Amino acid sequence: MSNLIKPLKVIFLSVALQIFLAIYFMSYSSISAQNINDGFKPLFNGKNLEGWQLKIRSGDRVLAKKVFVVDRKMIHAFKHIPDSTELNTGNYQTHGMIFSEKKYSKYILRFEYKWGKKILNNFKKFQYDAGLYYHIYNDKVWPKGIEYQIRYNHIANKNYTGDILAAGIDITWYTGIIKKHFLAPKAGGKPVQKKGMLSAFPTENYNGLNDKWNKCEIIVMGNNYLIHKLNGKIVNMATHLSRKEGLIGFQAETAEIYYKNIFIKEFLKSIPIEKFIN
Repeated sequence: MSNLIKPLKVIFLSVALQIFLAIYFMSYSSISAQNINDGFKPLFNGKNLEGWQLKIRSGDRVLAKKVFVVDRKMIHAFKHIPDSTELNTGNYQTHGMIFSEKKYSKYILRFEYKWGKKILNNFKKFQYDAGLYYHIYNDKVWPKGIEYQIRYNHIANKNYTGDILAAGIDITWYTGIIKKHFLAPKAGGKPVQKKGMLSAFPTENYNGLNDKWNKCEIIVMGNNYLIHKLNGKIVNMATHLSRKEGLIGFQAETAEIYYKNIFIKEFLKSIPIEKFIN
């Protein structure tokens, strides 16, 4: 009988250990997933532009403060600029950016935007156009870095938010045979070396001129990879960036726009891309 008990004990302990490990790793995965959403800090304090530098194409500092205004815990671009200013004139003196004073490398950045009613500058060419730049290494108007494009063509009712503009930075982008827009590797997307404007995966999951907010997320891990999300959906991705850090900047270009709820979470070490795409 004692000879039978020993094997049973071994089996019991083995099963118990497997159950314990399964529960442990399930708990670990759950905690890890929760931790991704913890620890975000405001990048914009909702009161003023402390921590940011304003620049517009003309170099006029007084005018720059009319282009970017803090309004009810939002950054309101073109609040004090008249409608149709420099519209299709080729001057574009109110093109502008606000740049962070600090450089960032590995982080998740979240913000929301919605369009206003005013139109300005080169509106005929780009319609409602703005953007979020990161990995900036030349803080001019316009800068060198990577842009999370924010754009809406009201004529064609087509959204371009989430497009990548790689300005002065090499990346590996993923696309299909036709090479017109981003295609995830698991859906057959192939890696190509690229610069310039790279289209996001087409989606109807956006708000245009309906006075509703869009939720944007940029996940960037140094020079390892970047992910663009729009309203919870991955719409663009790239790997092997030729730069690993830089400033962050919000853009004012062709139309009135509001930005709010700007939060960032930094990481000391790069998080595997599988954590975000699976």
